[in-house]
Amino acid sequence: MTARRVVVTGFEVIAPGGIGVSAFWDLLTSGRTATRRVRSFDPSPFRSQIAAEVAFDPEAFGVSSRQRARTGRAGQFALATAMGAVRRSGLDVAEVDLQRVGVTIGSAVGATVEIETDYRVVSDDGRLDVVDPALSTPHFYEHFVPSSFAREVATATGAGGPCSVVSTGCTSGIDAVGQAARQIADGTVDVMIAGGTDAPISPISVACFDAIRATSNRNDDPETASRPFDASRNGFVLGEGAAMFVLEEREAALGRGATVYGEVLGYATRCNAYHMTGLRSDGTEMSSAIDDVMGQSGIGTAEVDYINAHGSGTKQNDLHETAAFKQSLGTRSYEIPVSSIKSMIGHSLGAIGAIEIAACLLTMSTSTVPPTANLHNPGDGCDLDYVPLTARGVPVRNALTVGSGFGGFQSAMALGRGEKGVAA
Repeated sequence: MTARRVVVTGFEVIAPGGIGVSAFWDLLTSGRTATRRVRSFDPSPFRSQIAAEVAFDPEAFGVSSRQRARTGRAGQFALATAMGAVRRSGLDVAEVDLQRVGVTIGSAVGATVEIETDYRVVSDDGRLDVVDPALSTPHFYEHFVPSSFAREVATATGAGGPCSVVSTGCTSGIDAVGQAARQIADGTVDVMIAGGTDAPISPISVACFDAIRATSNRNDDPETASRPFDASRNGFVLGEGAAMFVLEEREAALGRGATVYGEVLGYATRCNAYHMTGLRSDGTEMSSAIDDVMGQSGIGTAEVDYINAHGSGTKQNDLHETAAFKQSLGTRSYEIPVSSIKSMIGHSLGAIGAIEIAACLLTMSTSTVPPTANLHNPGDGCDLDYVPLTARGVPVRNALTVGSGFGGFQSAMALGRGEKGVAA
């Protein structure tokens, strides 16, 4: 059976410094950063006191009061971007078989903010060994179950097909979109609403990353704290946000006159089965995922015009993925523009892979490669073209995006330019 082709017909983004697709793209192409001192709580007790936060008004995005009561911040991000993606796609749900419309959402840490807030209430800020459940919110259980994100999106959009959550750490967003695309390709469904969401900026998350010294403590200069591939990098900066997409079978999408923003040409994921947080320096597992994707896509190394790197700002990641690019793409890897948008919007864990897919779609439609901000002096072993500081005008037909997650997850996706180059 020949796999069906999968295209993106709508998407929406909520990201630090850029609410909505246009504002998001303006931030990236300008090279501005949204990393600041944490404002949502007092960060002074922590080693890392910086993050990239979103100025988000759920009501302005059409999230109802009842939806706001049931869902946490990450769930509201998912609802807002999913409804925005459907509107942008022009898909009339009354015209399709809703049993053939599914939902897949990626999230690494679910409703962390709400779980922590409720636990502090029921335990009297941790003073009680036996908590008082009567003091918890009526929706406390739903906050514990990330599947509530997918249920809320399905309810809001009418999707009656397969409904699931993917939680594979920092690759959750790219994996959710990849798995959704596969369901369309194999004929299980015709339309998928898919993407990633996370709101991890909370004391417990900051404390956990502090403990393993994964995050930057450049608290005196938060705007430039995220420095992927730079010799002075010292960890990532937490972010938050979401991106959601409407994926459709290509012929049906074109038949209804939809704008095609891009095509999913291939997707693959691997696990290094090596270490919870560590990476092998040779990049073998990520390289294996890239090789698989290249085989699926049918494009050669000469046809890869842009790589959206994981680019977290940790030394082991920078060396790992640089080695993977060289292993899979050979000498061509030195010619391909590579950049990390985490340098500007931070690392939103399970959401970032989806947000990076959105950046790739906009890169292809505008022929503009976003820069790697704060990159002044590449570190040892970082010798590729990481597009430092300033966006670059480059014709981009095909893009490769990759992700790396705690637990050893390594994922890659190839995307092709849409039928029509449509800007933000």
